[in-house]
Amino acid sequence: MTDIDTSAIFAPTVINLHAVKNRLSVAPMTRISATQDGRATERMTRYYERFARGGFGTVITEGIYTDQAFSQGYIHQPGMTDLAQAESWKPVVSSLKAHGTLAIAQLMHAGAISQGNRFRDNTMGPSPVRPKGEQMTFYHGKDRYALPAAMTEAQIGDAINGFAESAGRAIEVAGFDAIEIHGANGYLLDQFLTEYANNRTDRWGGATESRVRLILETFKAVRARVGAQVPVGIRLSQGKVNDYQHKWAGAERDAEIIFGSLADAGADFIHLIEFEAWQPAFAENGPSLMRLAQRYAPRAAILANGSLHNIERAAAALNDGADIITIGRGALANPDLPRRLSDRGVLNDFDPSILGPIADVKETELAM
Repeated sequence: MTDIDTSAIFAPTVINLHAVKNRLSVAPMTRISATQDGRATERMTRYYERFARGGFGTVITEGIYTDQAFSQGYIHQPGMTDLAQAESWKPVVSSLKAHGTLAIAQLMHAGAISQGNRFRDNTMGPSPVRPKGEQMTFYHGKDRYALPAAMTEAQIGDAINGFAESAGRAIEVAGFDAIEIHGANGYLLDQFLTEYANNRTDRWGGATESRVRLILETFKAVRARVGAQVPVGIRLSQGKVNDYQHKWAGAERDAEIIFGSLADAGADFIHLIEFEAWQPAFAENGPSLMRLAQRYAPRAAILANGSLHNIERAAAALNDGADIITIGRGALANPDLPRRLSDRGVLNDFDPSILGPIADVKETELAM
């Protein structure tokens, strides 16, 4: 370990003129610890602040729902749909900025895999296709996912507008530095991108170039709402919470279309999640997804997530296309991970029980 050059991990970088003090970020993780009506809590402030205090250069929030129709995915998920919800995030953001940490709000629409929406009992998606798998009991779900109704053109427009207006509140009211649009993990934008979930024959379905349209139109609406100076990026994945092994059917050609389209749209960053980020994305011995993103979107910062809390793997990822490493499980086990890595200290072993929602985490763990 002493022979590893870790200088790249702790080097500063810039995303759309916003300084980032190092290459280590907390990945977004669902915690379902907001109030029933979607407001951030004091406990959430303490949860997020410990990562900033521990030295992370960036913190990305859990998914924040974007409208009062069909976007909420989980009971006690936080929202950004009105002034009260937006203002509740102010203490969280202030606690991050007090430590010089870049604060990124992740905006999310659950679509067909919603399993806890206080506004609606039914679900919406690109097509009336029942999602694979079962709801996550981890987050108070039960049984199979409901059969969604196909979204109308007007409802698609409302969803796009929800992202844009929530982005505006996140920046102008809550004080976040940047916006991440959640286009990964099987949620609404990813549902439109996924060929078996999207059977539409209109401009939102069909070839990959059409199925990626909702991601692009959402990005453009958010960009128009928050302006050119606010970093705006997209999170993408192949696997989903309800279909973990999924791969893009078009393989590298799909990667070229998706990443190239985001590059043309002007995405400031692309955040990729793979189970093991350094592994070939498709063919054996082929490039990783982060390498493909770097190839087809060379001006976007590449954020990589996937078993990278090990310092050797983090350093290797920065040599394989990543600009920033985002860490989930390792950050939960070690909220001060950057300081431990800098000091070559011993890391706490990961206990799977701490993946549970923060509502089930002991108060003593929040003080770490």
